[in-house]
Amino acid sequence: MAEPEKKVIQLVPEHLLKKRKAYQAIKATQAKLALLDKRKVSKGKPLRFKRLEDILREGHRASRDETRIRRFKQRPPTALPPKNKLAFAVRIKEIKGVCPKVRHVIQMFRLRKLFSGVFIKINKSSLAMLKVVEPYVAWGFPNLKSVRELILKRGQTKIKKRRVALTDNNLIEQHLGEHGIICLEDLIHEVYSVGKNFRKANGFLRPFSLSVARHAARDKGGVMKDLGAIGFRGTEVNKIVRELN
Repeated sequence: MAEPEKKVIQLVPEHLLKKRKAYQAIKATQAKLALLDKRKVSKGKPLRFKRLEDILREGHRASRDETRIRRFKQRPPTALPPKNKLAFAVRIKEIKGVCPKVRHVIQMFRLRKLFSGVFIKINKSSLAMLKVVEPYVAWGFPNLKSVRELILKRGQTKIKKRRVALTDNNLIEQHLGEHGIICLEDLIHEVYSVGKNFRKANGFLRPFSLSVARHAARDKGGVMKDLGAIGFRGTEVNKIVRELN
């Protein structure tokens, strides 16, 4: 039998090995730097491009808000309603491009999301703030039935950064028991009567997330046609609660 041929391993010159090793080190460094740059870009906010029409529209809206607020300050203060102490406000319009004052009041009222609603205690300062955000919210005076339906059906609180539905009286007693509120009925009574612990009770409640039809008809301003006009609605706000609850 013929002996198998032995493979001869060709030796690579030393200078070529050094050049290959240096090239691999350069490629590894470049890959590492590219990965770091990619992580830096991913951590930041993505770039958003705005059309010129959108910039002009937002600038016009901010200028219009500032003019409206300046004219409102020159008018005599709004008289307080004799009977009603509680208001319910629902944000029914987008706030893109509004002036900083309007955005600040929206955040104070916790109306950061569209179709969210909150209870508001009526006084001179709250009436003035409602006038500031009037083109973007609908507000009025809720009755006891609307307050009860909102809290029983959509009442939630925030505990350890988690939403918790108000289905357990022990939870209410644990957080509001020192203020004499130990159950849902006490909470409803405190909110509707605007008692001395209204601020604690209202702060315990998260803003109500109201439901709306996905394909609901809207006008050019983005307001739902079924909800009617924005601004002060009096007792008609109970109709809005029924439609969105």
